[in-house]
Amino acid sequence: MQKNWQIGSLFGIPLFLDPLWFVILALATLNFGVAYQQWGNVTAWSAGLGMALLLFTSVLLHELGHSLVAQSQGIKVNSITLFFFGGIAAIEEESKTPGKAFQVAIAGPAVSIVLFVLLSLGYNVISDTTLLGVMVRDLARINLVVALFNLIPGLPLDGGQVLKAALWKLTGDRFQAVHWAARAGQILGYAAIALGFAIDFFTRELVTGLWIVLLGWFAIRNANSYDSVTTLQETLLKLVAADAMTRDFRVVDANQTLREFADLYLLETSSPQVYFAAADGRYRGLVRVDDLRTTQRSEWETETVQKIVHPLNTIPTVTESTSLVEVITKLENEQLPQITVLSPAGAVAGVIDRGDTVKCLAQKLNLRITEAEIKRIKQEGSFPPGLQLGVIAKSTAN
Repeated sequence: MQKNWQIGSLFGIPLFLDPLWFVILALATLNFGVAYQQWGNVTAWSAGLGMALLLFTSVLLHELGHSLVAQSQGIKVNSITLFFFGGIAAIEEESKTPGKAFQVAIAGPAVSIVLFVLLSLGYNVISDTTLLGVMVRDLARINLVVALFNLIPGLPLDGGQVLKAALWKLTGDRFQAVHWAARAGQILGYAAIALGFAIDFFTRELVTGLWIVLLGWFAIRNANSYDSVTTLQETLLKLVAADAMTRDFRVVDANQTLREFADLYLLETSSPQVYFAAADGRYRGLVRVDDLRTTQRSEWETETVQKIVHPLNTIPTVTESTSLVEVITKLENEQLPQITVLSPAGAVAGVIDRGDTVKCLAQKLNLRITEAEIKRIKQEGSFPPGLQLGVIAKSTAN
């Protein structure tokens, strides 16, 4: 799996380069270098590299526009990455209102428009017969194209984010707005692919056609991702702890000695188990095996399990009706291996861990997640890289 390279940070936001960025850097250098040949080989190729770097500086400023507006709303920006198709700001959560979502979405194109205006003003005072003048003119046009291209109304483009904010405002339903904006992105993506193949067929401009096809594929892939994540968020809000919990625990007698507990339960299994102690028909609390191991062996014959019980009011718990979003958020925020689920009467109804939440979602959404993968999630206590439920739950709750 390829790894992005961190090259620094701006305003506390880590900056990364995708390895494929160097491919587009080389192509951009080639394009500009050829265009500037009238000024000589060395000058042309130097200017070509400079223009390629200025192009990505413009893209970086575009993404920084989104990021700074998001930060002003108290939203964390995890990173900005420059990659084959431009740049992307990894913003951790959704804005809380359609108006604020619109502000984040429009900030990037607004930066590009401002750069276009400033560079155009600069071009007007520089002779258009000089290399510098031509470079300023080209960079101005590029920023205008970046702004207009990103305003196309379909996710994942900024125009799709603007469309989503508008639909959210009109319908009052953020999830439905994302679905519609993603659908627009999918339609535009398929249209781009068709256009790219048409260009290849009718004009034989294979590079241009292939590039448009790749842009269409990128749009479809990311629109599908938005759609899938939104469906996942909707499902999380409909599910509660009772839907995902299991009764994969044992109830032991709180009045038996520690020796009896160890002989009856610990010697018969090598896999970790969850134990709850009960006495007189009532749950007394959670028994952690680690507490037994730290108790002097000389006390095992006389002390009872009650000595190492953690009362239910001192351990992390949720109720059966607690939303799965809250359960996942609690697991992640407090870095818990599992949570105890209580019935309305305060008894232990079940336990729930990360593997249980993933299994429940897999069943509801027909996701292809094997039992072996569920077991690995339970053992490692972390969600798989391709299903970051902690981040998704946090953005859903907000």
